[in-house]
Amino acid sequence: MFCAGDTAAYESGTYRILGRTSVDIIKSGGYKISALDIERHLLAHPDIEEVAVVGVQDITWGQRVAAVVVLRRGASPLELKDLREWSAERLPLYQLPSVLHIVETMPRNAMGKINKKNLVAQLFPSGNGSR
Repeated sequence: MFCAGDTAAYESGTYRILGRTSVDIIKSGGYKISALDIERHLLAHPDIEEVAVVGVQDITWGQRVAAVVVLRRGASPLELKDLREWSAERLPLYQLPSVLHIVETMPRNAMGKINKKNLVAQLFPSGNGSR
């Protein structure tokens, strides 16, 4: 058995996939991608203060890698093209963010943690990265 991070239901002798269990695993184009690994690399970028990497729904790839970023004070504006070029030296092509969303502050829950499911619902209400 291979643990893919999906939640399933067994009904009438068949399994039905209900969705993702872990928001830290992104499935894109057949790849199982660690959001935490991408975050670790992106935090090395000189202009990034905070980052949360999430998967946003995509009809072709299943999910797309999206980076939600808080820039350091005084940093230059960051464009997706520039982030992808910088990241290409550190990450494989399939792990490069295809969506970049810059925020002033990272939304957190009462415990001070980032709730990625709420972050996706708040920033990507249509379910995809095209905004």
